[in-house]
Amino acid sequence: MKAILLSLSLLATVTCLAEPVKKSTPKKGETCEVGLPPGKYSDRSIYRLTCTWTDDSGANVRLAGFEGKPVVIALFFTSCEHSCPLIARDMKAIQNQLSTKTAEKVQFILASIDPERDTAEALKAFRKKHRLTGSEWTLLRGGKDCAKQLADKLGFVYSPGSKTQFAHSLMISVLDGSGEVAHQQVGLGADRTTAVATLEKLAGAKARR
Repeated sequence: MKAILLSLSLLATVTCLAEPVKKSTPKKGETCEVGLPPGKYSDRSIYRLTCTWTDDSGANVRLAGFEGKPVVIALFFTSCEHSCPLIARDMKAIQNQLSTKTAEKVQFILASIDPERDTAEALKAFRKKHRLTGSEWTLLRGGKDCAKQLADKLGFVYSPGSKTQFAHSLMISVLDGSGEVAHQQVGLGADRTTAVATLEKLAGAKARR
């Protein structure tokens, strides 16, 4: 019996050695020498998000359309009874402290966390009420997934507090030209010195590719 098993074992070994090794030929462009192109945006960039938003004029907007510009962004909702108007006020205060040259380059974005109620008309009314004039201001609404994805990127937390209100972070984010957070201002009426200084610096820098 042992002799039979030994013979079978030797036969299997010979068979394996005799079988030629199949070589796979990599397709053009898949080798380590060629490599793959780098991703355009890092994992930290909001420009990796592919949602389509709508602004207060009804036009479709992609966040990546703001690439190359310093951006001041906050999440809000138009029926907010207290903090959101103050966040808009703080953003205007940042804008007013910028040099003229820098202010021309900075984009200000308010993105809604309440798309069901924040129609284009509601956004337009909020813009008018709080005097957010000029093309440098963009008010956006998107689907619930859009708001959640953006909130996660920025570290913004929110949850329903009632049928029409939300509990949420009090935060304004400054983004560089690549859509990554360069500074965050937390709280209402917070000192704006760092936010302004960061924007002045970013306005003179080229977007990272």
